[in-house]
Amino acid sequence: MAEAMVGLKRTHRCTEVSAANVGETVTVMGWVQTRRNLGSLIFVDLRDRSGLLQIVFDENSVGKEGFDKAYTLRNEYVIAVVGKVEKRSGAVNENLKTGDIEVVASQLRILSESETPPFPIEANINTKEDLRLKYRCLDLRRPDIQSNIIMRSKVATLTRAFLANEGFLEIETPMLTKSTPEGARDYLVPSRIHPGKFYALPQSPQLFKQMLMCSGYDRYMQIARCFRDEDLRADRQPEFTQIDMELSFVDVDDVIDVNERLLAHLFKEVLGVEVKLPIQRMTWQEAMDRFGSDKPDLRFGMELKNVTDIVKNCGFGVFTGAIENGGSVRGINVKGQGAMPRKKIDALVDFAKGYGAKGLAYIAIHEDGTVKSSFAKFMTEEEMQSLIKAMDGENGDLLLFAADKNKIVWNVLGALRVELADQLGLLDKNEFRFLWVTEFPQFEWSDEENRFVAMHHPFTMPMDEDLDMLETNPGAVRAKAYDIVLNGTEIGGGSVRIHQADVQQRMFNALGFTNEAAYEKFGFLLDAFKYGVPPHAGLAYGLDRLVMIMAKRDSIRDVIAFPKVKDASCLLTNAPDVVDEKQLRELSINIDVEEDDK
Repeated sequence: MAEAMVGLKRTHRCTEVSAANVGETVTVMGWVQTRRNLGSLIFVDLRDRSGLLQIVFDENSVGKEGFDKAYTLRNEYVIAVVGKVEKRSGAVNENLKTGDIEVVASQLRILSESETPPFPIEANINTKEDLRLKYRCLDLRRPDIQSNIIMRSKVATLTRAFLANEGFLEIETPMLTKSTPEGARDYLVPSRIHPGKFYALPQSPQLFKQMLMCSGYDRYMQIARCFRDEDLRADRQPEFTQIDMELSFVDVDDVIDVNERLLAHLFKEVLGVEVKLPIQRMTWQEAMDRFGSDKPDLRFGMELKNVTDIVKNCGFGVFTGAIENGGSVRGINVKGQGAMPRKKIDALVDFAKGYGAKGLAYIAIHEDGTVKSSFAKFMTEEEMQSLIKAMDGENGDLLLFAADKNKIVWNVLGALRVELADQLGLLDKNEFRFLWVTEFPQFEWSDEENRFVAMHHPFTMPMDEDLDMLETNPGAVRAKAYDIVLNGTEIGGGSVRIHQADVQQRMFNALGFTNEAAYEKFGFLLDAFKYGVPPHAGLAYGLDRLVMIMAKRDSIRDVIAFPKVKDASCLLTNAPDVVDEKQLRELSINIDVEEDDK
């Protein structure tokens, strides 16, 4: 390769050449996208990360040897071309940035050859994802994926510059740290020097950034790698990247202010989109009651209606039974879908069952005003009309109802409204609807552990007016926690932290930790808190999720250079894989795996 480059120096990327360079000699390098042989002329579309540029090979300008060499070119050959920029001899290609010019080659050098790729190097191909990820180095050449990765880099660069201008210091925190409870499952790293002991890869830099506030660094940021051993989905990976920050001497409004301005800056600079400030805020309780979700998508309506009081004395046992068991009856109005076929409604019932519903009740109001319902025989005409009125039902509407404990009803209808919006084409990827969700519950009950667990983490400050309920009614305590939501996806979250030792101890007690257990797990933080702690708060974005939405993609795998697949494996490198027995012995590890697992 060194010899191949002797005497050559690239002067421009492909789309850096423009009509302003007509008459100039340039040197461009990249991959052959296509080659068209017209006999006396050979046309090559040359591709690099910036885009395409048309190269013309004419024997008169490139010589017989160069022309013969051009004849051998195939897709994905890497070449260098020296030539003169001219206006296009043929029709202008309006779809290309360089569509009004071409480079007439005077010199061609083949830098490397290529076998036939296993799939086309083109945007928006239908190739199976597993094949693309196995050959990820080729997949990353595709212009749509390159555009995503370049956008990600731009977002990271702009974020660093913006936060630096706001007085943040970029400080790295450890990758090998201590395993702590109250979160997702840790990835563990065995220690050779300390046999039988393990590091944990960080799920977030949470404890270290709080200690940085104790150390007086005032404003911290980091684009941090984080690891969680949890089941994967479209917007989740075992290793991911956070835009992480922490601020001292602040409260909720201060954190929200700097982050609103950051988001407005990113969307303006990257997408040319104006984000209207201030961003709407909504309490967790309101979000759940109206949308059945703590990350509601505001691009469409279809809000939940609580009809518990309307049906509490009706003759339909499914409704009354749920209410008697402390639950509720809620519904959504799917406007204009009263004629939905029964088969599609049955599919919605199956969908709802996947979110914990025992079933789904419905009322279909036809355009002529006739009503068809799955439970009409249990209701009087007056009860049915009262229910339709409460749901703002009109001719042509479909009303869907769930009855159960609140948590199940919220989950079911919250998921159902998004599914229906997707089916009905209501989700516009060109629209960006931001929302702050605030005042989350401090705790949630875990049936598995038979105790309250922290909804966010044990270091979140309760609302001042709820502190007295920590011991007497922990389930009613609200947190000074806030999530930033975009188009139904949580892109970031944070909270004001506890900075008083007595409140932190009360939190540990509410979570069922003894003093000894709390000190064993978090002693290094509690010790730091003995020596003067400023009030502090923070937030972390999922960089992958943020860029996914900005790039209008459905999966974060499309915005990560080398992602894992659903079983947390890497198809490119075949990781995880077995290791040498000697390595295991050095780590004092003995593998005991069932034969089937092998």
